Amino acid sequence: MNHTFYDITMLFFIYSFLAWMAETTVATIKEKDFRNRGFASGPFCFIYGFTGTFLTIVLQDLRNDTFFLFLGCMVVATAVEWFTGKILERMKQKKWWDYSNKKWNLDGYICLQYSLLWGVLGYVVVQYANGMILGLYHLLPILGRKIIVWGLTAVGLLDLTGSLLFVYHMEKKLPRLFRWSQKMQQWTFRLGARISWRMENRIRRAYPATTREEAPKEKEDTESCTLTHLFWLFLIGALLGDLVETVFCRIAMGVWMSRSSLVWGPFSVVWGLAIALVTALLYRDRNKKESRLFLVGTLLGGAYEYICSVFTEIVFGKVFWDYSGIPFNLGGRINLLYCFFWGIAAVAWFRLLYPRIAKLIALILRKTGRILTAGLVLFMAADILVSVLALMRYDSRANGLEAAHQWEQFMDIHFDDARMERIYPNAIPQ
Repeated sequence: MNHTFYDITMLFFIYSFLAWMAETTVATIKEKDFRNRGFASGPFCFIYGFTGTFLTIVLQDLRNDTFFLFLGCMVVATAVEWFTGKILERMKQKKWWDYSNKKWNLDGYICLQYSLLWGVLGYVVVQYANGMILGLYHLLPILGRKIIVWGLTAVGLLDLTGSLLFVYHMEKKLPRLFRWSQKMQQWTFRLGARISWRMENRIRRAYPATTREEAPKEKEDTESCTLTHLFWLFLIGALLGDLVETVFCRIAMGVWMSRSSLVWGPFSVVWGLAIALVTALLYRDRNKKESRLFLVGTLLGGAYEYICSVFTEIVFGKVFWDYSGIPFNLGGRINLLYCFFWGIAAVAWFRLLYPRIAKLIALILRKTGRILTAGLVLFMAADILVSVLALMRYDSRANGLEAAHQWEQFMDIHFDDARMERIYPNAIPQ
C-alpha cells in the first residue's frame, strides 16, 4: 500500500497523541500528580509518532509474514528507543527514562519486556491500525484533510521549536514563540489532568503507585566527541568498511568487486555512518563489558542495516544488497550471520581500533589543524552529491527517460551504465 504525504503526517500526529494519552495517564497515576510525558509542550509524544510512521514505511513488505513483521517491529522500535534515549541524554546530560530496575535491560534504555511490547504494538499498527485510521481520515473532504494536516504540522513545529528553546536556555531569543509554547503547555496540563482523572480508577490496578529512589549518578566523563572528531571517524570508517567488504567478497565468493557507496574513492557510507553513530552514542559506555557491546552491536547494527536498505530502495529505486539466499534473513535486507558481524565489529572497534584511531586523529589535527579537515569535508560533500545525482540518473535511464537537463546530460557522459555497473555491481532495479 502506497501512503501519501498527508496519510503519513496524519498517522504521525494520531500516534503521537494516542501515545501521549497513554504515557501521561500511566505516569500521572504512578506519581500521583500530573506528568506531561511528551518532550514538547503540547499533547504529543513525537517519538511514538515517528516510530509508528517509520514502521509503516520500512516494514510494508513484511505484512504477509506475521512472525517476521513482529520481529521487525520489535527490533526497529527498540533501536529507535535506544537511539532516542542516547540523543536526549547528550542534549541534557541526564536520562529521560531508566529501565535499570527491570530484568534483561540494556543500558537502562531498553529492556526485553518493552521490546516484546513494541513488537506487538508495531504489528497491530502496521497490520490493522493504519487501515482503520486512514479509512476514517479519508471520509473527510480532500480540502478538509489538507487543512487538518497543515494545521497540525504548523502547531507541531512551533511547539517543538519552543521546547528546544527551553532545553537550550534560548527562550529570550524568541520570546513570543516561547510564550506561545507556555500557553500550549497550560492547555496540555488541563487536558491531561482531565484525561488522567477519568482513567485513574481503571488503570490503578495495572499500574499501582510506587516510590523509587534515584540511582546514584555515575562519574561524569569529561572527554567528548566533537563534530570534527566524528567526521574523521566517518571518513576512516567508510574507508575501512569498504576495504573489509571487498576482501570478504574476495574470500567468500572468489571475486573482486566494488563495495563503494560513492563514485569517487573506496568509501562505504553505511559503514562510515555506523562507526560515527556508534561512537557518538556508545562513547560513555565504551569501557563496558564485551558482551554488552556485542549485544548492542548485533541488535542495533541489524536494525541500522535494515533501515539503510529500505531508505536506499525508496530514494534510488534499487536494491544494493540482497541476502535472500542466506539462512535466517529478514526480507533479504539483513541476516543473522551479518548481524553477528555487526556485534563483533562493535567489540573490535572499541577494544582494538578506536583507541589507536583516536590517537591518529588527534595527531592529524595537531599537524594540519582545520585546513585538511575542511578540504576533506568539501570533497566528501561533493562526492556524495555527485553520487546521488549519478544514481538518480542511472535509475532514470533504466526506466527509459531521456536526459532533459544539463546535469542529466553530464551524468550520461561521465557516469554511463557501464561505469555505474562497475561501481555498483549489486544494484538491482525495482
